[in-house]
Amino acid sequence: MSVWHGAMRKRKLSGGKKRAYRVKRKYEQGGFPAETTLGEPKRKTSRGYGGNTKIKVLNDKYASVTDPKSGKTEKTEILRVVRNIANVDYNRRGVITKGAEIETALGLARVTSRPGNDGIINAVLITGKEKA
Repeated sequence: MSVWHGAMRKRKLSGGKKRAYRVKRKYEQGGFPAETTLGEPKRKTSRGYGGNTKIKVLNDKYASVTDPKSGKTEKTEILRVVRNIANVDYNRRGVITKGAEIETALGLARVTSRPGNDGIINAVLITGKEKA
C-alpha cells in the first residue's frame, strides 16, 4: 500500500466536490514516515523517483555529534530522546526527527539531519542560552 499526496480532499471555490479526472500515477505516490526510534541500528532502503535510492533509519542508538566551539565531531551513543517539538505524539513516543533534542554522553544535542531521508543522525551540541 502506498500514500498518495494529492489535493482531491479539497473542495472547489464554489464549494463543490472535486472529481478525479484520471487514476493515480506511480510518480504521485508518496511513502510512510520512517519514525526513527532509539534501539539496535536498523535501516531500510527504498527506491525513489528516477531510480534514486533513499536510506531510512528505522532504529539507531548512535549519533554524530558536533561541538560548535571546537568544531570536532564524534560518534556517540544516544542515551534518551529529551523532547521533539515536531509532534506531541512523537514527543511521547520518543521519535527522532529533525529538531528533536537528544541526550548523549557529550551532553544535550539537537538533531540537524533528517533520519528518515538522510540515513544518518547528525546533531549539534546545545549551549546554555539555546536550551530555553
